[in-house]
Amino acid sequence: QVQLVESGGGLVQPGGSLRLSCVTSASIFSSNTMAWYRQAPGKQRELVARIYNSGSTKHADSVKGRFTISRDNSKNTVYLQMNSLKPEDTAVYYCAAGRPNLATMGLYDYWGQGTQVTVSS
Repeated sequence: QVQLVESGGGLVQPGGSLRLSCVTSASIFSSNTMAWYRQAPGKQRELVARIYNSGSTKHADSVKGRFTISRDNSKNTVYLQMNSLKPEDTAVYYCAAGRPNLATMGLYDYWGQGTQVTVSS
Protein backbone atom coordinates (compact mmCIF):
# COMPACT_ATOMS: atom_id res chain seq x y z
CA GLN A 1 0.00 0.00 0.00
CA VAL A 2 1.51 3.28 -1.14
CA GLN A 3 1.55 5.78 1.70
CA LEU A 4 3.40 8.65 0.02
CA VAL A 5 2.74 9.66 -3.59
CA GLU A 6 5.17 11.93 -5.39
CA SER A 7 4.55 13.89 -8.57
CA GLY A 8 6.06 16.72 -10.59
CA GLY A 9 9.25 15.18 -11.93
CA GLY A 10 10.31 15.42 -15.54
CA LEU A 11 12.87 16.70 -18.02
CA VAL A 12 14.01 20.30 -17.71
CA GLN A 13 16.81 22.36 -19.19
CA PRO A 14 19.65 23.69 -17.05
CA GLY A 15 18.54 26.84 -15.27
CA GLY A 16 14.92 25.75 -15.31
CA SER A 17 12.50 25.04 -12.47
CA LEU A 18 10.31 22.20 -11.25
CA ARG A 19 8.05 21.73 -8.28
CA LEU A 20 7.71 18.31 -6.74
CA SER A 21 4.70 17.36 -4.63
CA CYS A 22 4.20 14.56 -2.15
CA VAL A 23 0.75 13.81 -0.75
CA THR A 24 0.00 11.45 2.08
CA SER A 25 -2.67 10.68 4.65
CA ALA A 26 -3.56 13.11 7.37
CA SER A 27 -2.40 10.72 10.09
CA ILE A 28 1.06 10.39 8.60
CA PHE A 29 1.40 14.04 7.67
CA SER A 30 0.32 15.52 10.99
CA SER A 31 2.70 13.54 13.20
CA ASN A 32 5.83 13.24 11.11
CA THR A 33 8.74 15.19 9.83
CA MET A 34 8.68 15.25 6.04
CA ALA A 35 11.72 15.16 3.80
CA TRP A 36 12.98 14.91 0.26
CA TYR A 37 15.90 12.66 -0.63
CA ARG A 38 17.49 11.97 -3.99
CA GLN A 39 19.59 9.24 -5.52
CA ALA A 40 21.65 9.67 -8.66
CA PRO A 41 22.92 6.69 -10.66
CA GLY A 42 25.85 5.06 -8.92
CA LYS A 43 25.53 7.26 -5.85
CA GLN A 44 24.08 6.89 -2.39
CA ARG A 45 20.74 8.36 -1.46
CA GLU A 46 21.22 11.81 0.06
CA LEU A 47 19.09 14.27 1.99
CA VAL A 48 17.89 17.23 -0.03
CA ALA A 49 15.72 18.94 2.59
CA ARG A 50 13.44 18.22 5.53
CA ILE A 51 10.70 20.14 7.26
CA TYR A 52 9.36 19.69 10.78
CA ASN A 53 5.80 20.21 11.94
CA SER A 54 6.92 23.54 13.36
CA GLY A 55 7.85 24.66 9.86
CA SER A 56 11.55 24.76 10.53
CA THR A 57 13.63 23.44 7.69
CA LYS A 58 17.02 22.06 6.80
CA HIS A 59 18.45 22.14 3.28
CA ALA A 60 21.54 20.40 1.99
CA ASP A 61 24.40 22.78 1.23
CA SER A 62 24.32 21.72 -2.42
CA VAL A 63 20.77 23.08 -2.87
CA LYS A 64 20.69 26.07 -0.51
CA GLY A 65 19.44 29.18 -2.25
CA ARG A 66 18.00 27.11 -5.13
CA PHE A 67 15.57 24.62 -3.56
CA THR A 68 12.87 25.28 -1.00
CA ILE A 69 10.88 22.72 0.96
CA SER A 70 7.44 23.67 2.24
CA ARG A 71 4.32 21.98 3.55
CA ASP A 72 0.61 22.66 3.19
CA ASN A 73 -1.13 21.27 6.26
CA SER A 74 -4.58 21.68 4.71
CA LYS A 75 -3.62 19.40 1.81
CA ASN A 76 -1.34 16.93 3.64
CA THR A 77 1.25 17.79 1.03
CA VAL A 78 4.93 18.63 1.08
CA TYR A 79 6.56 20.47 -1.81
CA LEU A 80 10.04 20.90 -3.15
CA GLN A 81 10.45 23.99 -5.31
CA MET A 82 13.57 23.58 -7.41
CA ASN A 83 15.01 26.59 -9.21
CA SER A 84 18.23 27.14 -11.16
CA LEU A 85 18.47 23.42 -11.82
CA LYS A 86 21.81 21.94 -12.79
CA PRO A 87 22.69 18.68 -14.57
CA GLU A 88 24.07 17.38 -11.28
CA ASP A 89 20.57 17.63 -9.79
CA THR A 90 19.53 14.75 -12.04
CA ALA A 91 18.29 11.94 -9.80
CA VAL A 92 15.28 10.05 -8.57
CA TYR A 93 13.69 12.15 -5.86
CA TYR A 94 11.99 10.43 -2.94
CA CYS A 95 9.57 11.73 -0.36
CA ALA A 96 9.94 10.43 3.19
CA ALA A 97 8.08 10.74 6.49
CA GLY A 98 9.34 9.90 9.94
CA ARG A 99 9.18 10.60 13.65
CA PRO A 100 11.02 13.84 14.44
CA ASN A 101 13.65 12.34 16.75
CA LEU A 102 14.51 9.64 14.20
CA ALA A 103 14.25 11.85 11.12
CA THR A 104 17.04 13.99 12.51
CA MET A 105 19.22 10.87 12.34
CA GLY A 106 18.12 10.07 8.83
CA LEU A 107 15.68 7.35 9.80
CA TYR A 108 12.23 7.40 8.23
CA ASP A 109 9.21 5.13 8.54
CA TYR A 110 7.63 5.83 5.17
CA TRP A 111 9.02 6.27 1.67
CA GLY A 112 7.48 7.14 -1.64
CA GLN A 113 8.26 5.34 -4.87
CA GLY A 114 10.25 8.22 -6.31
CA THR A 115 9.96 10.59 -9.23
CA GLN A 116 12.63 11.09 -11.88
CA VAL A 117 14.14 14.54 -12.38
CA THR A 118 16.41 14.95 -15.38
CA VAL A 119 18.26 18.19 -16.06
CA SER A 120 19.65 18.24 -19.56
CA SER A 121 19.84 20.40 -22.65
